Amino acid sequence: MKSIKKKLLLLVITLTCLYSCINKQDGFKPMEVYKSEDLIVTQITENTFEHTSFKQTNDFGNVPCNGIFLRNGDEIVVFDTPINNKSSEELIKWIKETLHCEINVIIPTHFHDDCLGGLQAFHDNGIPSYAYFKTIERAFENNFALPKNSFKDSLVLKVGNQTTITKFFGEGHTKDNVVTYIPSEDLLFGGCLIKALDGTKGYLDDANVEEWSITVAKIKKQYPNLKIVVPGHGDYGDTKLLNYTIKLFRTL
Repeated sequence: MKSIKKKLLLLVITLTCLYSCINKQDGFKPMEVYKSEDLIVTQITENTFEHTSFKQTNDFGNVPCNGIFLRNGDEIVVFDTPINNKSSEELIKWIKETLHCEINVIIPTHFHDDCLGGLQAFHDNGIPSYAYFKTIERAFENNFALPKNSFKDSLVLKVGNQTTITKFFGEGHTKDNVVTYIPSEDLLFGGCLIKALDGTKGYLDDANVEEWSITVAKIKKQYPNLKIVVPGHGDYGDTKLLNYTIKLFRTL
């Protein structure tokens, strides 16, 4: 009888451990954690959030514009501002009052307003900003709010004990578009360089269409094991978004 009880106890322990491991592998189930008329925040993983604001355009209608932020402890780093200062103030307030976190830095991934249109709101809240040096040049040429710190090629930032890597791989949507990789999440924020699976080529006035596929292919080679890819517009997914973008812009 003791032997049977012992075997049953071992079985229960084994099943409990197995269940725990499976749940851990399944990971966090994404959920919408905030929604207003101007802003949506979706928790993608335990540590990563997508913020979505909306830009009214003549050619493409009311376009959802994505950015992300990474949380570690009470620290946060944000990539791309919401579309304007009003939505950015809303995001900053929500982060402070709901997550009880401080924003360490804001990083726009290129010079268009769906990346830095709300930059002044971050500056008004004393939040430092960093951008690729070409982004600052193009923002200056267009009389936009200017990021206060620049980097060349790549920028590695710590958020608590986690790391983010923001890097320029080449031209595509613009001549200054960078992407951000978060190793702990196996996540890439591609911004407007990466298209959602149902995405069109979109706005091309500042694009280098000939180099676009080549640039994305470099990213795919650099980060072959991505689990999550977040585009600048539309739904996030996995590496299929990279393949779709490469095919969409492939030229003879």
